[in-house]
Amino acid sequence: MSLNWNDVQEIAILLAESKPDIDPWQVNFVNLRNWVLALPEFSDDQARGGEKHLEAIQSAWAEER
Repeated sequence: MSLNWNDVQEIAILLAESKPDIDPWQVNFVNLRNWVLALPEFSDDQARGGEKHLEAIQSAWAEER
C-alpha cells in the first residue's frame, strides 16, 4: 500500500496506532509532518503536503482516538 497526502483517513489510523499516547491536538505541524513522512507506507512528494493536509490529518487522527 502506498499513501499520499490525500489519504488522510489512512494516515490518521496509522498515526493513532503508532502513537497511542499522543494527543493529536498537542502536536505541532512540524512534528506531524515529520511523522507522516516517516510512515513506511508514505511515498508522496514531501513538498506537496501543506497546512490544509496537516489540519485534515490532525482532525482525523483526533477522531480516531
